[in-house]
Amino acid sequence: MSEPAGLTGGFSRFRIDFAYDGTDFAGFSKQPELRTVQGELLRALSVIFGDDDADFGMRVAGRTDAGVHALGQVCHVDITSEQLKRAGRSGFTASRLQSLLPNEIVIHSIEAVSGDFDARFSAVGRSYRYLIVDDLSPRSALCSRYELWIPGELDVELMSEAAKVLVGLHDFGAFCKPREGATTIRHLKTLKVTRFADNVEVYLEADAFCHNQVRSMVGALIAVGQKKLTISELAQILKAAKRVSKFKVVAPHGLALTGVDYPDPSMWRSQAEKARNLRSSEEISV
Repeated sequence: MSEPAGLTGGFSRFRIDFAYDGTDFAGFSKQPELRTVQGELLRALSVIFGDDDADFGMRVAGRTDAGVHALGQVCHVDITSEQLKRAGRSGFTASRLQSLLPNEIVIHSIEAVSGDFDARFSAVGRSYRYLIVDDLSPRSALCSRYELWIPGELDVELMSEAAKVLVGLHDFGAFCKPREGATTIRHLKTLKVTRFADNVEVYLEADAFCHNQVRSMVGALIAVGQKKLTISELAQILKAAKRVSKFKVVAPHGLALTGVDYPDPSMWRSQAEKARNLRSSEEISV
């Protein structure tokens, strides 16, 4: 690992790439008295560097809900020179951090980066997958923590056609849990529904996703696959951009964050500035 790049205030920034099984966590973000992914990471970092009132400036690419998994999550932390000295000769390495974490969290790499890098705002895309098992798929007890079982047979071809309606730059208000000061406008770049031998996979790529968006869209696609919702009804729901009760927000255990994309390092700062600006409805092409 290269030497860390200095930040104003005497901090050095590190990028951490990691994965986790979210089954037994109350989500990513730390919560009092609850076991969370961030809580475990902060506990391990405190062993290496000592306690930090600012949580080491940790910022994550995507804050997953309780029960949601991650195969390619990213966060950054800011470490002071004094904290680095406290780490001693062993330093700050993936193997050292891993040794202090439960088995459900796996550290892939730790890399020193410049202060231009922001794990959340420098990202240009996130990808997720949602796994479903229906009567045409063999159920496996070993996969029950990661796949949603749906009785009956899903019409995957119909779901694939419906997916095309959702791709593009839209106001996804019908599929998001609104948050004050946050926009529900997103650019959904890819939405594919594929039947494999063992399951049905819904794969999604977007610049970002708002709260509950993925699980709501998967619920809508399942309703289409069950022929409880037509494609034209789905299009109308998207256009209205208001939450409805015609489909369910599916359970979290079938969902996993598969990756986060970043531009060239020269674009980290400008992308972060761009991402902080809220989108308006004027950006949407009708």
